[in-house]
Amino acid sequence: MASLIEALNISSSPFTNAFISILVFMLIATVADIFIDKGLRRITSRTSIALDDRILDVVHRPVYYTIALVGVLLAVEYLGPGARAGLYARGTLYTLITLIWTFSVIRISNALAEDAFARGADVTGLSKDLLPLFENVLKIVVFVVSVAVILSVWEVNVTPLLASAGLVGAGLAIAAKDTVANLFGGISVFMDRPFRVGDYIVLDQKERGEVVSIGLRSTRIKTRDHIQVVIPNSIIANSKIVNESAPLPYFRVKIPVGVAYGSDIDLVQKTLVEIARGNDHVVAEPEPRIRFRQFGDSALMFELLCWVTESAMRGLAIHEINCEIYGKFNELGIAIPFPQRDVHIISNSGEPGKEISS
Repeated sequence: MASLIEALNISSSPFTNAFISILVFMLIATVADIFIDKGLRRITSRTSIALDDRILDVVHRPVYYTIALVGVLLAVEYLGPGARAGLYARGTLYTLITLIWTFSVIRISNALAEDAFARGADVTGLSKDLLPLFENVLKIVVFVVSVAVILSVWEVNVTPLLASAGLVGAGLAIAAKDTVANLFGGISVFMDRPFRVGDYIVLDQKERGEVVSIGLRSTRIKTRDHIQVVIPNSIIANSKIVNESAPLPYFRVKIPVGVAYGSDIDLVQKTLVEIARGNDHVVAEPEPRIRFRQFGDSALMFELLCWVTESAMRGLAIHEINCEIYGKFNELGIAIPFPQRDVHIISNSGEPGKEISS
C-alpha cells in the first residue's frame, strides 16, 4: 500500500492524489473486467465444461468492484483522516470487500458442489437431495470466516468469542457423538471408496445385498429378499467388507455334482463344460472348469466352477445350470446317485431274515 501511495503521489495536493488514485483504479478495474468478460470468456467458451463459464459469471463483477474499492482505500490514505475517522473509513471499505467476496465464494462453492454431485452421483450414489445440506454447510463455513475477518478489521478481539465457540462446539460434539461418528464414517467411505452403488457387498454382520445409496449418515443395501437394510456409516467404517463386485464384476459360482461309480468321467466333464458355456449368465473368460474333488460314499464328486456376469445373477445361474445338468444327464444316461442303505432283518430264531434296501 505504501509503494502504491508513493507511485501515485503526483501532486502536492492530497485531494488531487486521491482523485487520481480513484480514477486510475477505476480504469484498471474496467480493463480487468473487459479482459475477464471478453478474453477469458473466449477461452472458456471453447471447453466442453460449463463450470468455468459459471465461475467467470460470478467473479468478473466482484473483481471490478474490489479493484475500484482499493482505489478508494488509497484515496482515504491520501486524505489522511484522523485515527477514528480512518478506522471507520477503512473498516467500512474492507467490510464491503469482504461481503462482496463472501457472496461470490458462496455462489462459486454452490456451483462446484452441483458439478461434483452431477459428476459423482453415478459413482458414489450420493442423492441430489443431499446437495442443499452441502450448500448450507458451506454457507455456514464461509459466513463464519467472513464474520471473523470483519471483526478483525474493526479491531474487535475475537479470542473470547473463539473460546466460547470452542466450548459450545465441544458440548455439541459430546451430545451428538453418534451423529458425528456416522458423519466421519461417511466421509471415510467417500474417500476410501470400498464399494460403489450397484456393488454386492457382505458385511461382518452377514448382511449381503446390493448397495443402493451412500449417504452422509448411513448406507442402504437391498437384500435378495428385496428388503432394505440401513447401516450407519460408523459401523461400515469399522467392519470387514467383502465386495463381490470388485475388482471385476464377475462372480464365481461353485456347483457340486455327484455321479455314480462307473460313469464315463470324460463325458461328465465335457457335458458340464458345455452346459456352463451355453448359459447366458456365464462369461466366456475366465473359462468354465471342472474339478474332480473326491470319491464319495455313494458318488464321484465333481465341482463345476464358472463365472457369472454379476453377483446378482448367481442364484439364477445356479438354478438354470442345475436344471440343465439334470435334464442332460438323464438324456445321456449318466446316473446321479442318492444315498442308499442295506437293512438286514434278523428273525427271533437268530437266522437272517430278508434284506431290505433303502
